[in-house]
Amino acid sequence: MQTRGSHTSLRSTIRKARSNQNIKLSDEVTSKNKYNSSIKRPSTTATSTVEALDIKQKQSASAFLSLLRDLGAAYLASHTFDIKKCVDLFEAVPSHHYKTGWVLAEAGRAYLEMAEYHKAREVFDELRKLEPHQINGMETYSTVLFHLQDEVALSTLAQDMVEIDKHCAQTWCVNGNCFSLQKEHETAIKFLQRAIQIDPCFTYAYTLLGHEYTITEDYDKAMSAFRNAIRVDSRHYNAWYGLGMIFYKREKFTLAEAHFKKALLINPQSAVLLCHIGLVQHALQKHVLALETLNQAVEMSPRNPMCLFHRASMLVANDKLEQALKELESLKALTPKESLVYFLIGKVHKKLGNAHLSMLNFSWATDLDPKGANNHIKEAIDRRYVTDEEDQEHSLSVDASILMADTPSETLSTDTSVMDSDEAHHHLQANESDDSL
Repeated sequence: MQTRGSHTSLRSTIRKARSNQNIKLSDEVTSKNKYNSSIKRPSTTATSTVEALDIKQKQSASAFLSLLRDLGAAYLASHTFDIKKCVDLFEAVPSHHYKTGWVLAEAGRAYLEMAEYHKAREVFDELRKLEPHQINGMETYSTVLFHLQDEVALSTLAQDMVEIDKHCAQTWCVNGNCFSLQKEHETAIKFLQRAIQIDPCFTYAYTLLGHEYTITEDYDKAMSAFRNAIRVDSRHYNAWYGLGMIFYKREKFTLAEAHFKKALLINPQSAVLLCHIGLVQHALQKHVLALETLNQAVEMSPRNPMCLFHRASMLVANDKLEQALKELESLKALTPKESLVYFLIGKVHKKLGNAHLSMLNFSWATDLDPKGANNHIKEAIDRRYVTDEEDQEHSLSVDASILMADTPSETLSTDTSVMDSDEAHHHLQANESDDSL
């Protein structure tokens, strides 16, 4: 009996132990399920936060790519010389991106292409305030100041560039422009040679050097400089233009026309290049074609004084006096300080028999050019009493010399003080900015 009782108690003990073990296992499984459920099922707040961050990241990436696309399109338009589109695209950029060094430098270069010197200066002044130590684009800024004839601002810029970095090519290009404006061309040449020594692949320095040599009438060295610019960048249309101008001065008009047309192929939006092609065509006795070309140039740039002056000169040469007089009067309102405009008006009045108006305009031309930089004025006044028969041969030579001038004066593109005829053509490339692909 005792044995049976002991067996019974042992069995009950084992059953209780197994029951307790099952309870523990059940509790462990329950706790694990709760833990897993807490991991797999995050709260609603955490889920919404993650989704919001994901949306913001996608929006930021989209905005960044859109900005890059717009800036790339503007840069492409600039270097394919679709300048109006370039300016519109840059102005459409958000202001906090527009007011950065690179964008402002490119926008200033675009305004320079459009010959809007005052607007270009505003952009570069803003650039200097935001990033006073930026070097990129300062050579372009110096060309803007050159055209505005601002010696003080250009000298200040040159000194600042030397203090910032005297071992960069842009610094010596700025100094070259500064001394060129002061008509110290030999010093300007030395500075531009220094810029090339620092950076032998700096196309702009070669172009400026070529123009300096052209002013000093060292045409062989000028051609070498322009050819080096083309060697570095075959699409640098300013160098093609410079070569064309040298052939033009040497009266090799066929070669001049070929080089001007090559430049026009690269930059088809240039009214200045069309104007020079018209002058070459006139020199080649293609008078009708020349007038059509100048009409295209004026249509492309209606307020370009140089194009208007040369078209008026050609109308005078073709004896279309009334039409020429009308155009010269509008040009006088556009460039009131240009002596050659008054001289040509006086010449037209002389041909029309208006002696008093002729002398009046010759007098105004002399007042604007008291140093006699434009010798045609004094010569025309001295011959005011010569008969038309005696004056016919001389008149033709004066017309030809006016048409052969690079530009009548720098004021025809800058609306500032009068310069001599050799200086007038210097830095025409600022009308068509130097940067091109």
